[in-house]
Amino acid sequence: MPHSPAKPKIAISACLLHTDLPVEEDGRLKDPVLRENFLTRVLAYSAWQQLCQEGLTRHGLTDFHSRYKYLLMAHNPAQYKVLGKLLGNMGHTDPKELGARYFSELMAALKKCATRGTHTNVLQHLSGHLKQAISREDKQEVQHVISQYRLGIVPLVVPLTLLKHHFRQHPDPYIAQQVYLQPLPENLSLRNAIQ
Repeated sequence: MPHSPAKPKIAISACLLHTDLPVEEDGRLKDPVLRENFLTRVLAYSAWQQLCQEGLTRHGLTDFHSRYKYLLMAHNPAQYKVLGKLLGNMGHTDPKELGARYFSELMAALKKCATRGTHTNVLQHLSGHLKQAISREDKQEVQHVISQYRLGIVPLVVPLTLLKHHFRQHPDPYIAQQVYLQPLPENLSLRNAIQ
């Protein structure tokens, strides 16, 4: 009896998820919010590919999620909690299996554009990390600038610049790893146009 060739096994890799590849119509990229959102997703996709090349582990997944905490909170606070629970309940699940689901849900969450309200919430959370480090006057200034952003008086880059200044003076290792503070190369100046 002739030997039939073995059928190739099809496996879904947590790292080759082309359905999660960021895509946007070029005409829509003229909008500064959509352009910033698209490039944020492109860089998240790239960071995920790098994590996968290093080898997907439970620790790697948790660390990745931790670095994206505030960015996720700005884009989709509810999904941030869902993804946190997903990783919190991973137990002995194979990280490669969990990774595919996690990354698809992350990319869907990041597709939702952050709003002035969600950015304000994140800025308040970040300022909370400075509570013990800066003077009362500096805290008042930070709150004033965040309020000005919330009211549409200044662009997002203003409170972000002030917060980054204080974190340079009073480093916090957890905050230093946050993608939210620098999701895109600084020389693109994309957040300058975000109102």
